[in-house]
Amino acid sequence: MDLQQAPKTAKQVQAFFSTPRPSRQQRHAEGEGLRAQVPLESMADLPSERGDALALLTSQEKDRLPDLIRLRHERMTTDPFAFLRGAALVMADDLSRTPNSGISVQLCGDAHVANFGMFASPERDLVFDLNDFDETLPGPFEWDVKRLAASLVVAGHANGHKPKQIRKAAREAVSKYRETMAQLATMRTLDVWYATVNFAELLKAVRQTSLGKAAEKAGKKAGRRTGDSAVAKLTEVVDGKRQFRPDPPLVVRVPDEDRERVERDFAEIYARYLATLPPDRIALLMQFSYLDIAHKVVGVGSVGTRAIAVLLESGDKDPLILQFKQAGQSVLENYLTPSNFSESGKRVVVGQRVMQTVGDPFLGWCRSTGDHPFDFYGRQLRDMKGSIETVGLSPDALQVYARICGAVLARAHARGGDPSKITGYLGEEATFDEAVADFAMGYADLNERDYEALKATLA
Repeated sequence: MDLQQAPKTAKQVQAFFSTPRPSRQQRHAEGEGLRAQVPLESMADLPSERGDALALLTSQEKDRLPDLIRLRHERMTTDPFAFLRGAALVMADDLSRTPNSGISVQLCGDAHVANFGMFASPERDLVFDLNDFDETLPGPFEWDVKRLAASLVVAGHANGHKPKQIRKAAREAVSKYRETMAQLATMRTLDVWYATVNFAELLKAVRQTSLGKAAEKAGKKAGRRTGDSAVAKLTEVVDGKRQFRPDPPLVVRVPDEDRERVERDFAEIYARYLATLPPDRIALLMQFSYLDIAHKVVGVGSVGTRAIAVLLESGDKDPLILQFKQAGQSVLENYLTPSNFSESGKRVVVGQRVMQTVGDPFLGWCRSTGDHPFDFYGRQLRDMKGSIETVGLSPDALQVYARICGAVLARAHARGGDPSKITGYLGEEATFDEAVADFAMGYADLNERDYEALKATLA
């Protein structure tokens, strides 16, 4: 269900609960009927006209920290894959100029292959899922599928794979998405909602494949990336008190002359954040007190946005680092129905809760104070977060990983969408798979040109 259309008044709620829902057969038939309006073959279409990629990127920089703009560009010009990661707005603009299935799900909005990974569940198990929701918004399901497929092509090029091998990786991701969605369409509604990917089970399944070593390495690395390791890397003890270790421009502590004002302002932001958490999480955080605050640069496309790290400590000296990341308008909102959440941080949190079976226990949102407030969402820093690096993967390994990501994306879409309707539209043949693979191959060329254009501005 599209959360934008959720009932609000008592009359709407009454009608909502009393209206029978269509059966899976009816929803399947509805999706099948859409094929005549938007043929599957049209999913291969690239935009016939494009916006100015560099102008689109520049439009995102008005609210960013000026001192970090060049760092953003430098990170994006590392290679074409880094550019793709930072150019979600460019691709959203391009996708808006292509055929639209009209079947809405909760989109990740930035479903490239590096935004899949592992993190800890509250039970301290590693789970594998989408892990970035800054751009989440309801929209046509194929937008996420196309971004995933395009990212696999760009990753394949970076690894020096042959075109036939690269195209196969993209096609495998789309094929697995379609197959998984068809399987989810046969499951009970609650079973779809509770479905998850346990990393230990995933590792067992791929151990004998070409992806096995990379997956095992990633799992071990994620297991070491705990809150304690973040504290060890990012903090130090000075005069008997723990504080963030300065590492400008990546980690910048608040200057002493501004500290009192910043801490006073943050106290109000923190109170607003706590108000969005369940009572049990508030009770847990009440056992921690504030120690220090710093700005910590994160990501590629996010460089220049405000990302605040807050160091807390319990009465027993147990440290905890929370991250408050700036949330702006989704790159999709210029092309789809704008979010009806008044705070962008809430849009991110709600979207993440819809798409993930297991989420960060400290996930919440808040808005800063002052004449020019910014929205944020809060979460724990690290906590066993990690990913399988695509760099260096063999063609076979990339294809195995593509199938895993395709399956995970289908499960995420099924939570906030209609698997029966999507399956009806996709059908049982590989027409959609081939069309999106063709799109991905062509889009990688467009991405390469945009990358070269940005790189030229830094020469």
